[in-house]
Amino acid sequence: MFEQVHIGFIGGGNMGEALIRGLLKARLVPPERVHVCDVSKSRTAHLAAAYGVSILEDEARIASSCGIVVIAVKPQNVFQVLERIRDHLAHRPLIVSIAAGVSLSSLVEALPAETPAVRAMPNTPALVLQGASALARGPCVADRQMAQALALFKAVGIALEVEEQWMDAVTGLSGSGPAYILLVLESLVDGGVLMGLPRAIARDLVVQTALGTAAMLRETGKHPAELKDLVTSPGGTTIHGLQVLEDSGIRGGIMTAVQAAALRSRQLGKNP
Repeated sequence: MFEQVHIGFIGGGNMGEALIRGLLKARLVPPERVHVCDVSKSRTAHLAAAYGVSILEDEARIASSCGIVVIAVKPQNVFQVLERIRDHLAHRPLIVSIAAGVSLSSLVEALPAETPAVRAMPNTPALVLQGASALARGPCVADRQMAQALALFKAVGIALEVEEQWMDAVTGLSGSGPAYILLVLESLVDGGVLMGLPRAIARDLVVQTALGTAAMLRETGKHPAELKDLVTSPGGTTIHGLQVLEDSGIRGGIMTAVQAAALRSRQLGKNP
């Protein structure tokens, strides 16, 4: 799929590093065909030492020498990068942006005509190769290129192709979702401590409970409510705890949090 393709990363931060680690671990490309440019010399030194990738000092060299160029800089810097590299894209490489809130239409407008572009929304579990990513393709992206983009993100978890109109919802759900889940997990640990458990034991129990529950949901394919009923016996401990959560409005609160984050993503896309 990536035969002889060179992949360039403009930006070598945490998410860029996660993608590099996933690519190399999956052996999709050898390290000598992965090139990185970053303003931080300490970051590029780390990436070169840890992964054996090629470090290029100039964004233009990344753009001109790679068949896939991943834009992994902060959203506010994306268009400055595109302005600097646009004259080096005559070979029409695939441009993949992971910047939250930067729409496909704005990417396409900032690139030379007919340059293929993909907008991706990964999430932080990609840092441990357990990410959930959604990708939307631009009008000039061939099926082969989309397959390459999906393979890149599947190396760090799961990756799904979605319509551009859903990307803000994806941002509010899986993009911001780890923070919501971590808040719940933190609260569960604190609840265990409240009832006398040592924090380390409470943490281990909560982590494994979360992992096991997620695995059960994935492997059975059942609706969460069905699995919840398996834990909830009549008049038992769980139903009393669930009543408290329902009374506190946790279900509506989480839904509203997803909505608020999605609307903020949409707002940032209009007013970066």
